[in-house]
Amino acid sequence: MSAAAGTVLTLAAIDPTSPGKPGINIAIFLAFVLVTLIIVIKGGGGSKHSSGEEFFAGGRSFSGAQNGLAISGDYLSAASFLGIVGAIATAGYDGFLYSIGFLVAWIVALLLVAELMRNIGKFTMADVLAFRLRARPIRVAAAITTLAVTFFYLLAQMAGAGGLVSLLLGITDDAMQSVVIAVVGVLMIVYVLIGGMKGTTWVQMIKAVLLIAGAAVTTVWVLALNGFDLSELLGRVVENTQEHMAGKGQAADAMINPGLKYGGSDWAKVDFLSLGLALVLGTAGLPHVLMRFYTVPTAKEARKSVVWSIFLIGLFYVFTLVLGYAAAYMFAPEIWEKGSGVPGGSNAAAPLVAAALGGPWMLGIMAAVAFATILAVVAGLAITAATSFSHDIYTNVVKKGQVSPGAEVRVAKATVVVIGLIAIVGGIAAKDQNIAFLVSLAFAVAASANLPTIVFSLYWKRFNTRGALWSMYGGLISALVIIVFSPVVSGSPTAMLTGADFDLAPLSNPGIVSIPLGFLLAIVGALTSKREDERAKEAEMDVRALTGVGAEKAVPH
Repeated sequence: MSAAAGTVLTLAAIDPTSPGKPGINIAIFLAFVLVTLIIVIKGGGGSKHSSGEEFFAGGRSFSGAQNGLAISGDYLSAASFLGIVGAIATAGYDGFLYSIGFLVAWIVALLLVAELMRNIGKFTMADVLAFRLRARPIRVAAAITTLAVTFFYLLAQMAGAGGLVSLLLGITDDAMQSVVIAVVGVLMIVYVLIGGMKGTTWVQMIKAVLLIAGAAVTTVWVLALNGFDLSELLGRVVENTQEHMAGKGQAADAMINPGLKYGGSDWAKVDFLSLGLALVLGTAGLPHVLMRFYTVPTAKEARKSVVWSIFLIGLFYVFTLVLGYAAAYMFAPEIWEKGSGVPGGSNAAAPLVAAALGGPWMLGIMAAVAFATILAVVAGLAITAATSFSHDIYTNVVKKGQVSPGAEVRVAKATVVVIGLIAIVGGIAAKDQNIAFLVSLAFAVAASANLPTIVFSLYWKRFNTRGALWSMYGGLISALVIIVFSPVVSGSPTAMLTGADFDLAPLSNPGIVSIPLGFLLAIVGALTSKREDERAKEAEMDVRALTGVGAEKAVPH
């Protein structure tokens, strides 16, 4: 064995159940929280959010490059860092498919929706849908789907936060992990109330730089210890895991070949297709991603935002491949077993690699960066959900557009508090799930309930309100029903409700059923009702979508 290999083995000799020193970790953690809170206060202008444009869209003051960095910070969440590294560490090649799906999805967003959404909308997805469809029922439906997608996304972030801080502080008790999740929820509420979209965006930008830089340093370190030869690392992964694979009836090299997770049975293969469909199509329907297009002044800058984000996100996912396999080599037996005593389980894979390389200080820094990642993302999700409820439901449905900007912002802030409390309860229930997988559920709901309506509203003149409502409610309900009766919720060792068993649907991800159903319902609903006489609106929408002319005018209520 080479000297490099010996070095790796030496570095890996840590206790994964308690890899750091709580005193150091608490100090670094508190420092990061303090710094990010200062950024939120300075960047967001304190509590001076007199208008919806300032609180919801950051005054549309960010350039394409800045917004691309912020989108990367928003998108590279706990799922991308902790979840994907953990998925690769436990499922090998099949875990890397998450990275591929998350990245390819941006091509769909760039080609189909980014520029057009920026030209037509004002603050939310519903602004686009309500432009030529009946505004009140569409805004209600869009708000409901937005809140559903946001809820699943928040579950993942809160679960990641619980596992991460538990690892930092050496907490293994379930009750204390729940307390940690509650603290994260409270911090999220404070960030949004103080900073609004502008403060949140600055935190996301800085966090993206720290996260990508930290992942880059760790990746280069791992490769250096393996002679900058990825094949050498993969060979060691096979050597370290072959005994465990043999015990599961798998080939010795199962970790580096397709099929470890999604190749065992026909249903597993269908589940993979379902996952892939959700990942590739979901991004273009994610409300918090779509909302980011409104923080730039023009559609050209929105397009630049997506190009920048594709580059940065793609680079980061290359790093996750190396880190995931490094974790598999160093800690596979421990992080694979739920009862092994490793706080966070597979979600702790990336911080454990950092600890093996640089000791407690490196662990503390990387875990703190990951925690800043979670805080920024949950703040972005909370402000998206609050904007949807305040702008779409309160302002345009309840008050019929007759409301002052200050009142709209106050309702949004009250909504943030409610969303934070719900996220805390849900995060406690989902804390043992892989967070990349939880995010895939949010992608499935977004692709089922939002994407068909967005695409048909932008590109099909025959589309109407009935088609939109059938698609949004049908896609949402079908996705939720399949999730509720899936192994995710009950009937499996890692289910949210471990003591229950009403597992009726064999699919873990609903996308392969709910996404085609959403498109089908949109078509059937539109074709079985009279075409709405909104041709003038259709023409105006086409001109605005393609040219941006009139994009700064208020969207009709």
